[in-house]
Amino acid sequence: MKTSFLKYALLPALCWLAFLRVTGQPKQSKIEFWLTNSDKSALFQKQSELTFRKMSKTSPAIESPVISINPKRKYQEIDGFGFTLTGGSAGHLMAMSKTARAALLKELFSTAGNGIGMGYLRVSIGASDLNERVFSYNDLPQGQTDPELKHFNLGPDRHDVIPVLKEILSINPKLKILGSPWSPPVWMKDNGDTRGGSLKPEWYDAYAKYLVRYIQDMQKEGIRIDAITVQNEPLHPGNNPSLLMLAKDQAVFVKNHLGPAFEKAKIDTKIIVYDHNADKPEYPISILDDPEAKKYVDGSAFHLYGGTIDALSKVHDAHPDKNLYFTEQWMGAPGNFGKDFPNHIKNLTIGATQNWARTVLEWNLTSNPENRPFTDRGGCDRCLGGVTIDGDKVTRNAAYYVVAHASKFVRPGSVRIASGAAVGDKPDEKLPNVAFVTPEGKKVLIVLNDSDAEKKFSIQDGENAAYVSLKAGSVGTFVW
Repeated sequence: MKTSFLKYALLPALCWLAFLRVTGQPKQSKIEFWLTNSDKSALFQKQSELTFRKMSKTSPAIESPVISINPKRKYQEIDGFGFTLTGGSAGHLMAMSKTARAALLKELFSTAGNGIGMGYLRVSIGASDLNERVFSYNDLPQGQTDPELKHFNLGPDRHDVIPVLKEILSINPKLKILGSPWSPPVWMKDNGDTRGGSLKPEWYDAYAKYLVRYIQDMQKEGIRIDAITVQNEPLHPGNNPSLLMLAKDQAVFVKNHLGPAFEKAKIDTKIIVYDHNADKPEYPISILDDPEAKKYVDGSAFHLYGGTIDALSKVHDAHPDKNLYFTEQWMGAPGNFGKDFPNHIKNLTIGATQNWARTVLEWNLTSNPENRPFTDRGGCDRCLGGVTIDGDKVTRNAAYYVVAHASKFVRPGSVRIASGAAVGDKPDEKLPNVAFVTPEGKKVLIVLNDSDAEKKFSIQDGENAAYVSLKAGSVGTFVW
């Protein structure tokens, strides 16, 4: 009798278990949680999994701020997160032992295991200000010119940038690369100097050929350049190297010279305009307003040393058929983790992508303890790398963790989806956030606690919610 009673008493539970075996557990019931605290008590560390539970009227989610995910509302596709591989960065890597370099590059670029899977890199076309010395690929004695580019040579890049890129591509063949010039060869400029000056109109065709040759010669090395920007920081001629290129001049160069040169050479590398601060959205808009220039342009690129990140949306609203990219932001040595880390997450990882950016790139990938090399007369002497390399010793700095929180999970091809306050609720401005759906169908949510105190909140996906707490200045990446 007792056995019979237990049998019938347990029958509903047995039926439920059988049902679950057939139908499976509710999908996405567990959430991965990766945490960085601004006090460094946790540095991109995986936490205990969170659990989605069905919401009810008495659910704690009703009482706390809610970040609601809506995968039906989709925005831009993501090309990737990463850094600029400057000549100096490549030099630091080449100076490491082969074993140590291989381990670091695998950590940075592998999409498997402990790798953070960076999917995008920017490189300089010729020298940037974080090279040992200034050079172009067509340097000549004073007074000489070379319109046919008979003396074009990738030169110094063959000793550091190119071998490092080849090693990276062996780890992640799908990596996309953006090239940006700091200056044309001196003989093409009106001031005869690597610093400042403007491109002489009579050399517009020659410079277009120069950029074509760069793409072609890199391709011969097995390195595909996915996109180029026409000029790094065209309104900042005080760097070394640098070039002043006003919007009207860039429009002429693109529509009459660079675009046709790419077309003639059958080059599918994207052309991106501007590549400077968010305080001048009218610069790219004015180029895109010219239909003859616009037809050659994929989009525009931004930095954030001036202006506010929502300027990207102004460009998107003016030309929604063109793409947006965030391509550079530095952190100054010796660094202030407690300020730099949350600031870049808020304005770049979250802010730039919420304003339509397909990429978010921090500045130089590596530095050494002395922040060298840098050029004279305007090179950056305080640019802190994502990692600091001292021999084979590697120190991971704030920018490394900024990139890791997105790059490991938001793989290229992911799409930004809607996230924010639940319907009818007021957004909590102290919990900036952004969400994505990956090519595999996973959802990723990145949240910053931008307040001075610990905050509890809920993540809501449909009828399910999970409850989270973040310390002040902390960032969580949630994956399910």
